[in-house]
Amino acid sequence: MRLPPLAREVLSFLVEQLRSAQARIKALEATLLAWHRSNEASCRLATIPGVGVITATALVATIGDGAQFRSGRQLSAWLGLVPRQHSSGGKDRLGRISKRGDGYIRRLLVHGARTVLRWRRAKPGAHQGWTDQLLARRPTNVVLVAMANKTARVAWALLRYERIYQPTPA
Repeated sequence: MRLPPLAREVLSFLVEQLRSAQARIKALEATLLAWHRSNEASCRLATIPGVGVITATALVATIGDGAQFRSGRQLSAWLGLVPRQHSSGGKDRLGRISKRGDGYIRRLLVHGARTVLRWRRAKPGAHQGWTDQLLARRPTNVVLVAMANKTARVAWALLRYERIYQPTPA
């Protein structure tokens, strides 16, 4: 069965647009990678498990050296990775995450945590105690947000104190 001439013309136009978009994306990726390699802070962040080139460059571009935050917890709160507090009558109740701040970076950190968790589940000897204990008590998505929160705090410390990532046994 042959396509009508109009359908061929429309499809060839769409294929041309797709090829053009792919070429632009490839050029942007090369530019981003070059910037990442030339930026010391971005390279340091990329050593954290779950943080790649895109997340590292987004963090450095957004928060710089992290001096505007007093602590890693403040950065996590700014990103919306901490639970909302509903307190009354001396009782503290924690709800869902606040989802305030930069949703793009929050998503990148959560997806990075998802990758780390998937990798740890696939490698039986690579499990961390903290993650396993949390998974025994909480649903997977809650653990992913907790991991993203921890990653944000580590990223703040690396940026603020200009340190290199050193994994600690958990």
